[in-house]
Amino acid sequence: MVQILPVAALLAGSALLLLAGGLHGLLLPLRGSAEGFSDTSLGLLGTGWAIGYVAGCLMTPIIVSRVGHIRSFGVFCSLAAIVVLLNLLILHPAGWIPLRAISGFCFAGAAMVVESWLNERATPETRGRIFGLYTMINLGATTAGQMLLTMGDPAGYFFFVLGSIVYSMALLPTALSTAAAPTPLAQARLDLRALWRNSPVAVTGVFLVGISNSAFGTLGAVYGRQIGLSVTSIASMMSIALLAGALIQLPIGMLSDRMDRRFVLIGLAACGCLIGALLSLGSGFPVLLTIALVGAFGGMVYSMYPVIVAHANDHSPPGEFLKTSGGLLLLFGAGSVVGPLLAAILMTMTTPSGLFGVTSAAHGTIIAFTLWRITQRKPVAPAEREDFVAMASATRFSTPEALSLDPRAEEEQEDESAALPDLPEEKLSQRPAST
Repeated sequence: MVQILPVAALLAGSALLLLAGGLHGLLLPLRGSAEGFSDTSLGLLGTGWAIGYVAGCLMTPIIVSRVGHIRSFGVFCSLAAIVVLLNLLILHPAGWIPLRAISGFCFAGAAMVVESWLNERATPETRGRIFGLYTMINLGATTAGQMLLTMGDPAGYFFFVLGSIVYSMALLPTALSTAAAPTPLAQARLDLRALWRNSPVAVTGVFLVGISNSAFGTLGAVYGRQIGLSVTSIASMMSIALLAGALIQLPIGMLSDRMDRRFVLIGLAACGCLIGALLSLGSGFPVLLTIALVGAFGGMVYSMYPVIVAHANDHSPPGEFLKTSGGLLLLFGAGSVVGPLLAAILMTMTTPSGLFGVTSAAHGTIIAFTLWRITQRKPVAPAEREDFVAMASATRFSTPEALSLDPRAEEEQEDESAALPDLPEEKLSQRPAST
């Protein structure tokens, strides 16, 4: 506990950031649906968020290098708070879609600043503990933000004001922190050819999982509303899906460490297809059964991303964890741009179950492609595999700085330091992590 106290303020800021993000992310589709926004417009909210988030991951290191961490974080949080209030003042899709992109940009930037501070304060002895605690806090805060909607009616102004207040509060712990400014932020670069040579399954799978997860994360609440669920049931449904995705990662990870991860990925995708087919029946099930099925669906789809990342790192050369994981992050983001729009179009053309038509198509493609690749490449021997590490990929993308917090990144940086014995120690400490 004593080792965690120096980063307590930073963890508190992250918790408030994710609390506001969880509330805001679920509030918009519910309120937009109540206002009569089309499914396509609601899907474009998710597309806008994904574009803004990926842009934030790419541009935040440049912004921070110019104006510093504290100023950047203050701007990101303040602008995010303003956006929430503008959502209330401008109740129109033409305003909400670009505002959602700005929100995603600010959210990515603020998260990267907090994560860079945590990465700076972490030591080899505390890194794993801080990484695990950070993941747990973010999961709990996001879930709590979604469940706040059970306290009232999203048709009013209360939750917009509350979200703005919490975003503003998120900047206080970091602004008052006495921690020294961290080193420059990590930057993610996409080398598609290198990733493809490393693992075609990872490249294809992570893009398709981005489509599936973003479609469900953006329009799951809309699906619930269109089949007649109450706001409380919708919030519970989306929160249980998130929690199930976190809880099931440990047994899934243990299984994937003992067998070919590609078979585990196929099994998760097949279960996702089956449960999605059942959910496509929509209003034919009792509410509790629908919530249970969505929870099981979330457990499957939210466990696929870390399995794919682990599989890619099994095949990557030594010392390239950050490069490989950072590239997959951007591919996941690219899929997340496409997913909500595809699902919204299909929901408009058919029924609410069109959402699961998109997820099933993505999962079916993963199954077919992975089965073919199994015939082309032998699995990595268990003794040569990287250890599976749970990752929070459910409600937002990881950032390059979150990847730097991973204990495997510390091992990689130690290897780099060992390979550069002629550099003074102070020079090594100033070398930025790069992905």
